[in-house]
Amino acid sequence: MMNAIKERLSRLRAYMKKHEMEAFIIPSSDAHISEYTAEHWQTRSWISGFTGSAGTVVVTNDKAGLWTDSRYFLQAEQELDGSDIDLYKMGNTDTPDIIDFISYRVDKGAKVGIDGDVFTVNEVRKMKLALDKKGIEVVADKDPFDELWLDRPTLPKDPIFELPDIFAGNNAEDKINAIDEILKREEANCTILTALDEIAWTFNIRGTDVEHNPVAIAYAFISKEESILFIELDKLTEELRESLHSQNISFADYHKFGSYLSKLDSKMTVLVDPNKTNYNLFEMISEECTVIEAPSPVTLLKSVKNDTEIDGFRRAMVKDGVALTRFFIWLDQNIDSETLTEHSISEKLLEFREEQELFFGTSFATIAGFKSNGAIVHYRPTPDNSSIISRDSFLLLDSGGQYFDGTTDITRTTALGEVNDTQKMDYTLVLKGHIGIATCKFPEGTRGSQIDILARKAMWDRGLNYGHGTGHGIGHFLNVHEGPQSIRMDENPTKLVPGMILSNEPGLYRTGEYGIRIENLILVKEEMVTPFGKFLGFETLTLFPIDTKAIDISLLSKEEIDWLNSYHQLVYSKLAPNLTEDEDAWLREKTRPVNA
Repeated sequence: MMNAIKERLSRLRAYMKKHEMEAFIIPSSDAHISEYTAEHWQTRSWISGFTGSAGTVVVTNDKAGLWTDSRYFLQAEQELDGSDIDLYKMGNTDTPDIIDFISYRVDKGAKVGIDGDVFTVNEVRKMKLALDKKGIEVVADKDPFDELWLDRPTLPKDPIFELPDIFAGNNAEDKINAIDEILKREEANCTILTALDEIAWTFNIRGTDVEHNPVAIAYAFISKEESILFIELDKLTEELRESLHSQNISFADYHKFGSYLSKLDSKMTVLVDPNKTNYNLFEMISEECTVIEAPSPVTLLKSVKNDTEIDGFRRAMVKDGVALTRFFIWLDQNIDSETLTEHSISEKLLEFREEQELFFGTSFATIAGFKSNGAIVHYRPTPDNSSIISRDSFLLLDSGGQYFDGTTDITRTTALGEVNDTQKMDYTLVLKGHIGIATCKFPEGTRGSQIDILARKAMWDRGLNYGHGTGHGIGHFLNVHEGPQSIRMDENPTKLVPGMILSNEPGLYRTGEYGIRIENLILVKEEMVTPFGKFLGFETLTLFPIDTKAIDISLLSKEEIDWLNSYHQLVYSKLAPNLTEDEDAWLREKTRPVNA
């Protein structure tokens, strides 16, 4: 594999030389600025061998580097070994940023190439501004990988389908009307949608174009007069065509979107989100029309779930909890008699989810990390690289399902054997952070960054921390990572509002030893109104026991113990009616109250 990577780098450098470039930048995204992409756009993985979802490769004439964040440090070290690509750990004080790296390694007057299809408008502007000061030109070139990647996968051709109103809650026509109202407030009369989850949500369509994310590759144009879905036309069934036509939605070929934008006339005032729209597409918008730059009107609409979607999430959590109950019973029964690996247990968990009504697929690749592999935050076991599970240390299992009525994402860390005092302390500190978020009350207008400390304080008091965010938004039968809401240390101007759903997932990782993470999904809800204003809080949606074997009960307050016992009572009451007598007995034991 490493020889293949070196040969690919050599071909890219030959391309750079031909086009008089001294560097080329390759991000992880696609033409829709997606976090997870169809194989066609996985160029960063192809050029480097690094398979994580986040990272950027920079190639110069004599050097290559990968920049990624702390979630992927261990994984990147393993996958880059022997590739001639250096790892640059983002967030470390001694790590140069990409601009400084390029400025040091290329000459003044040099050209730096990018594929303008896979960078946002604002990313390119920022890059140009920074490198212009160094006398370096950024060239938004065409995609070089059509030429370099000889067996490059084509764009997916699978048909798409409609998500019925009984799951979506609102039809496409209602959603488009809501978008039009926002456009009016922004003094625009049309907008373009490029993010795949926003298009799927708006038109109530789903597909299989991206692994784990039930989206279809498409663009969209929306105005009061017309709404057009730009998509490979053979992906539309006759039934879907008729349904969308009945809601005043027409279709056009996916590849003609840029041409359509180039013909907009002076009557059009188009709202464009420069953080979601790729640079090349933006440059194709007609100069005759007026462009207003603002956040996509869909982003906030989609993040606040309606009652139908929330009810669907609750149903999906019961099904997911039943599947996990049956899986962990199976694990208990077979761990001593069979050779179980991280990969084989991931496959078994999928089997139990597949038995559930309205199951569609996984919401991300299952992370099953035993012992030291649990410290690799986004570790993914494979058939050829997977540790054997035994009654020793921690098993960290982060998994999720896509159901027609909701998306799940749950992490449980289980003590499969005896744990020492340090492990108990670490586990309990993570649990304290989890409860801190689950129980917090906050005034209306609060941002996620303002409550993130509640997940970390107990760790910080002991000089401990974790590098990832505490919570991400989650889509309804859509992407498992959804903005704009989040709970993390980085500032995010988005306010938490009722109807948003996020994860609650503090963790703690000791390299070479183990990882601990406890994750539930939580719903923002109204809590109370006082003379000091309206206060919000969270309802925990996920339903499955938190392992109590590794808890140091002396570190928990009475209020924290009460929350844990109350949560377990809820889990039992919701799941037990769906279980057999033996399964009920297992769950009753796992949800037995703990005492101080």
